Amino acid sequence: MPRKKKAPLMHIPLIPLRGLMVFPHMVLHFDVGRARSVAALEQAMMEDQQVFLVAQQDGEVEEPAFTDLCQVGTIALIKQVLNLPGDTIRVLVEGVRRAQLLAITQEDPYWIAEVTVPEQEAQQSPEMEAMVRTTHELFEEYARASMRVSGETLRSVGEVDRPDQLADIIAANVLTRVEDRQAILEKIDVEKRLETLCQILIRETELAGIEKQVQSRLKKQIDKNQKDYYLREQIKAIQEELGDKDETYVEDLRKKVADTPMNDEAREKANKELDRLSRMAPGTPEIAISRTYVEWILDLPWGVYTTDNLDLKRARRVLDEDHYAMEKVKERVIEHLAVRRMKEMNTQDGTMKGPILCFVGPPGVGKTSIVKGIAKAMGRKFVQMSLGGVRDEAEIRGHRRTYVGAIPGRIIAGMKQAGTMNPVFLFDEIDKMSHDFRGDPASAMLEVLDGEQNFAFRDHYMELPFDLSRVMFITTANTMDTIPGPLLDRMEIIEVPSYTEEEKLHIAKKHLLPKETREHGLPPKSVRMSDAAMKKLIEGYTREAGVRTLDRTLARIVRKAAVDMLEKSVGTVSVTPQVVEKYLGAPRFLRESPEKAPRVGVVNGLAYTAVGGETLAVECATMQGTGQVQLTGQLGDVMKESAHAALSWVRAHADEFSLNSEFHKSLDIHIHVPEGAVPKDGPSAGVTMATALVSALTGRMVRQDVAMTGEITLRGRVLPIGGVKEKLLAAYRAGIKTILLPRENKKDLEDVPEHVLKEFEIILTDTIDDVLRVALLPE
Repeated sequence: MPRKKKAPLMHIPLIPLRGLMVFPHMVLHFDVGRARSVAALEQAMMEDQQVFLVAQQDGEVEEPAFTDLCQVGTIALIKQVLNLPGDTIRVLVEGVRRAQLLAITQEDPYWIAEVTVPEQEAQQSPEMEAMVRTTHELFEEYARASMRVSGETLRSVGEVDRPDQLADIIAANVLTRVEDRQAILEKIDVEKRLETLCQILIRETELAGIEKQVQSRLKKQIDKNQKDYYLREQIKAIQEELGDKDETYVEDLRKKVADTPMNDEAREKANKELDRLSRMAPGTPEIAISRTYVEWILDLPWGVYTTDNLDLKRARRVLDEDHYAMEKVKERVIEHLAVRRMKEMNTQDGTMKGPILCFVGPPGVGKTSIVKGIAKAMGRKFVQMSLGGVRDEAEIRGHRRTYVGAIPGRIIAGMKQAGTMNPVFLFDEIDKMSHDFRGDPASAMLEVLDGEQNFAFRDHYMELPFDLSRVMFITTANTMDTIPGPLLDRMEIIEVPSYTEEEKLHIAKKHLLPKETREHGLPPKSVRMSDAAMKKLIEGYTREAGVRTLDRTLARIVRKAAVDMLEKSVGTVSVTPQVVEKYLGAPRFLRESPEKAPRVGVVNGLAYTAVGGETLAVECATMQGTGQVQLTGQLGDVMKESAHAALSWVRAHADEFSLNSEFHKSLDIHIHVPEGAVPKDGPSAGVTMATALVSALTGRMVRQDVAMTGEITLRGRVLPIGGVKEKLLAAYRAGIKTILLPRENKKDLEDVPEHVLKEFEIILTDTIDDVLRVALLPE
């Protein structure tokens, strides 16, 4: 007789199940929400995608121990994982084989079970064949008696001949009691499993026969329609006898539907759902689904509008109270209010579509907070939705009601939250949306942000038109590069530039310092900072486009001042530049001043970065070699191409500079752009590189009180660039007096503060010859 093999041991992630179980050969999906279960699922996906599924004895236990779990479960293979809203994961699994739970070897961060997998092969014998036939006969008898087994299930079971699969398939598809299903699962021996199943089928067949007799007797007593009518009349009579005049819940909903000024399609769908609801038997699971749907329809702000405050002076005052600068944004809001006011004065209908604006600018410049100020100035409700990281279309449009736990999307939820049809709706960080196999939320936004379509926006859950045309949609973004073109086309772009140091000084004195003093519990004006101290703080300890770091740094100073006030028993603290350095240590950022004396091969360029403008010293050196060109300083592809275009222009005009036409074969050229650790890209350094090349090759010195910017072409034309305001402010800080600017950028000088422009001699250039004529000293 062969020796019986010892069952192998396995250590495998465990997920406890509540109210359901998985059999071998069974495909099932379920939702995972507990943190340990989610962690176990993630671990299984990283390994062999196998997980141990075992039922809890008590489904109410949130964190089950070993004694709360059944002793036999199923090793299953994970087929699919789907993330749902609300930190829930839907998993599709296929049962593989039974396993017996021996111990739980780990509980945090997820359960690991030690299981044994016994042999489960059924030995073929006449007794086993007879047991299979008996099981088939009893199952068919149960199907005829209960009338609950579908024809498809009946055919599927009839095709199964393997004893080990037969019991599992019948138990998985037919048995409803958890105790019966667990009893079948715990039978390792196939013959005993079939015996247990036969006993259960005999019992269920008898119960089905009794149920059929009861149903037949009830059907003879009263017809279903008459019964419904009779019961309703009884309820009315009882209510009249008790003096209870309150209507039923469904009738109450009907009255609300009739009183709500919704559109015809919404009213029709609500009444149709209420008709279904009134016909459902008590305890039906779909009652909650239908009731929730109707309540969502009624909760929407149909026909509710706030009255816009069209006082332009008040709007300007409100916007200026909390935000300094940002003139383009403020002017656009004032324009909208002015148009609304004119329309009310000159036409019968004062309504108009809400604008769809996009504020684009670096982080920390106040894009999100100014939107709240706009809502306050207009007297509208404010709703915010952050789009950073959103990658599921259902976040925008909602889930279809065919899914369990479906809810409307964030648009409809936001309108319900606002309580009006014309709020200010902010989509924050619209440039940071992503997409995957669940859909593209940016494409779903096309309908929302299209004034010609959003008057009849359809959410997948609601499936009825809802008017969004009166909503003032505002989006914010740090860059337009990642926003899809069709979406960008639907929005009015308003650029919010970085703050100048003068603007930061004003913001810090008027807003940030009083705010931090108040939030840290200090008396008003107890911390005083001189302008010199504030400038030292801005220039030496922060380098950003916005004011977030400045706000945090001011908070540090206020905390240090609070310590001094308590230790020295003083009521106020005056912060000077020396005190700033004492509180914060040595400055973190130092601005390198341009050289004073003219140099060969060194040219001052101007660059635009995410934190504002910077001066950029482009260095060029030549040496005897074989004609190699080296470009260093972490330059991007566009900047490298600009360098090659500049070199090609110099080679093409070598005769004009008395250069040997073969110089590119005998000289190595090295162009370096400090600082080497900072990545740089863009075409605006083209003229700077060309000037540096001509200077290095001819030996002519370059004026160091001149800075330049512009893109160069092979014909020597100077093309316009961006970031003019920020670049001129950088030159202003560096003490440079002469600026060479492309002529087509003349229009951008309007954005530069007047006191900054007065400090410059701005020379507009058309070609590189214009640049060289000013920048290079005579030979």
